[in-house]
Amino acid sequence: MATKKDRPSNINVPNALTLLRVIAVPVFGWMLLAHAHEGGWRTATTIVFMVAILTDFIDGKVARKYNLVTDFGKIGDSIADKALTGMAFIGLSIINELPWWMTIIILLREWGITVMRMKMLKYAVMAANKGGKLKTAMQSLAITLFCLGLWRMPTFVYVIGWAVMIIAFALTVVTGVVYIRDAIRIRDSARMAAARPTRKRTLK
Repeated sequence: MATKKDRPSNINVPNALTLLRVIAVPVFGWMLLAHAHEGGWRTATTIVFMVAILTDFIDGKVARKYNLVTDFGKIGDSIADKALTGMAFIGLSIINELPWWMTIIILLREWGITVMRMKMLKYAVMAANKGGKLKTAMQSLAITLFCLGLWRMPTFVYVIGWAVMIIAFALTVVTGVVYIRDAIRIRDSARMAAARPTRKRTLK
């Protein structure tokens, strides 16, 4: 079992990249909303989003490679992702390029699971699973295509963009159900483990 001294400091490169992603959220949001129908600005907005979301894939790899994984990183990384993608979904709905019902369901799942993971800290840290990572990748690709402005893209790009968004939406819902199932299992296991000593003393 790792001691407190063995644990990596929260002040490290992966966590700095996570904070950079948070800082990028208002910049990205302003660019998307203030210049929604300007082709050049939409391209620039897409680049800002791509650079920001790229830090999500980089910080995880750096953290694992150099043993810089921290509890702050596991939770903060998830919050930064949801702030960035949440701004994108809300922004796209505000400018009428994505239905509000889709955005609302996605946000309820994203922030609901984040709150649940924070509450689960008293039992265990729930790091992102493979399904969650695939969901994030598909959301990122869908948002990237939508940020370009599907209204100014060739028909085949328009179709691909919507196909990717639908897949991302489905993965968002399914992985949310999986997280809830895993949380219930972890909670029940922790409660059973805590109850065992009491049962033994009762038997004596």
